[in-house]
Amino acid sequence: MNAIPSPAQAEDTPRTAQAPTGAELVVSSLRDQGVEMVFGYPGGTIMPLYDALPGSGLKHILVRHEQAAAFAADSYARATGKAGVCIATSGPGATNLLTGIANAYMDSIPMVAITGQVPTSVMGTDAFQEIDIFGMSLPVVKHSFLVRDAADIPNIIAKAFAIATSGRPGPVLIDLPKDIAQTRVAAPNPVNVTPQKIKNPDPIAIARAETMLECARRPVLYIGAGVNKAGAVNALRRFNAKAKIPAVSTLTGLGTLPTDDENFYGMLGMHGSKPANLLVQEADLLLVCGARFDDRATGKVDSFAPDAKIIHLDCDPAEIGKIRHADAAVPGNLKKAIESLAVGALDIAAWRSKASQLRKQHKFSYDAPGSGIFAPAFLDQLSRAAGDKFVAACDVGQHQMWVAQHCRFSRPEAHLTSGGLGAMGYGIPAGIGAKLAHPEDCVVTVTGDGSIMMNIQELATMRRYGVALKIVLFDNSTLGLVRQWQELFYDGNFSEVDLYDNPDFAEVARSFGIEAFTVSRREQTGPAIERLLATPGPVLAHVCIDSRENVWPLVPPGKSNAEMMER
Repeated sequence: MNAIPSPAQAEDTPRTAQAPTGAELVVSSLRDQGVEMVFGYPGGTIMPLYDALPGSGLKHILVRHEQAAAFAADSYARATGKAGVCIATSGPGATNLLTGIANAYMDSIPMVAITGQVPTSVMGTDAFQEIDIFGMSLPVVKHSFLVRDAADIPNIIAKAFAIATSGRPGPVLIDLPKDIAQTRVAAPNPVNVTPQKIKNPDPIAIARAETMLECARRPVLYIGAGVNKAGAVNALRRFNAKAKIPAVSTLTGLGTLPTDDENFYGMLGMHGSKPANLLVQEADLLLVCGARFDDRATGKVDSFAPDAKIIHLDCDPAEIGKIRHADAAVPGNLKKAIESLAVGALDIAAWRSKASQLRKQHKFSYDAPGSGIFAPAFLDQLSRAAGDKFVAACDVGQHQMWVAQHCRFSRPEAHLTSGGLGAMGYGIPAGIGAKLAHPEDCVVTVTGDGSIMMNIQELATMRRYGVALKIVLFDNSTLGLVRQWQELFYDGNFSEVDLYDNPDFAEVARSFGIEAFTVSRREQTGPAIERLLATPGPVLAHVCIDSRENVWPLVPPGKSNAEMMER
């Protein structure tokens, strides 16, 4: 009797030489684009593509929910700078991808999502698992393709990657009907892709920006995620090493300047640092690089930096002037724009001194009442202990803000979070994608007892592939951020936020084959961090904290960033 080949053996089994199917063209075209890893979940209409995967050389990660495939592809893209790839079947498989696709769209992450579709002969008949994912995806993608000719697949794949990675990055969807995937193609159409070029910055606009900088006495460098997307991190670091302008960052721009850079004053906005918000409010000029004036960053926009002139550098012209008028608008190649700014020593010694005083005056205290674990202190110690290899894959909730406020990031790729969409459930799939991208990094998913339940099934994915992801689960038995808002702005009317019936998360993790432990006392902080970092494989630290702990500071809705509520 012949032995049944193992999955690994099956993947290496060569196919009989004949004209490739559409599905095989998809796989070979992905390889042509340099793709090494894809995330997905098989099903009816996408089965031809899964039939083509064995022997292709592509590493497929089988997640346990399609949403996790999109989130993992998203973080893989953030970690590598390449487009992430996710795959799902039609109908519910495709719709399950949509939240992750929308997340990539909101945060400008390059992604190619491939969905199965019912055969063309039954499209439009409400066939089993037929859904118009092409139309549904349009608001949250840069482009959607419906494949109508198998011969055009290499061209469509090439175009999809070009669109996803050029200009302002984002997701692209390819909808692949089952019969097209099964069609054999003797002569594929030639690939014809014209790369999108980003125009160089206008020298006149650059000169105006330089004059404004030289005249400024209270400038602030306002950094967004667009700097990293444009490959301009080192350019910005070199620029500010000379200019020494006090700098602040959006949530997704963290790590562009290292957290411990002498000129960096933290995140601005709703849960930003007090020095960052006060500096922006007193500035006479904002040098805005790759940021879009998001409402979480600006607070009440009419009172945001009221005395500041604006220099706005961005690769996307649509963002310039959309929220705030730019006195010097510099659209185009952001890296070249930053490199073109030639400024000498700025006359801002008094301003830099004031910024330094604000930092000392409003230094965060890690002393807290009680004997329980204080999440900000835990995260501060964790990121220090992990060092420059630390990567936080963060879920959404109070812990997301604590990570942004208290962890140290040496590079943008060290902070992975759902910024624009704020999608709970991002953390574990994102951690998986990041750890698979860079196994040498110390990747830590920071999540909460609300967020983890959105994608807890991905513990099985961790176990299946031996992903040595470390999970810090802050458990306060409540939806903390919602509870905080209900306490402060809804007269303490706590409605549907009590998670008193949580499971024993450590036991749940162990049932998946993941090492886990629980801590709740402050003196356990150091030993817990040591154990977490020393564990070679997947591990979950179940950290119980006080349900009454809030995130501070906080800018109330409709208020200026100068009107921060504090602990």
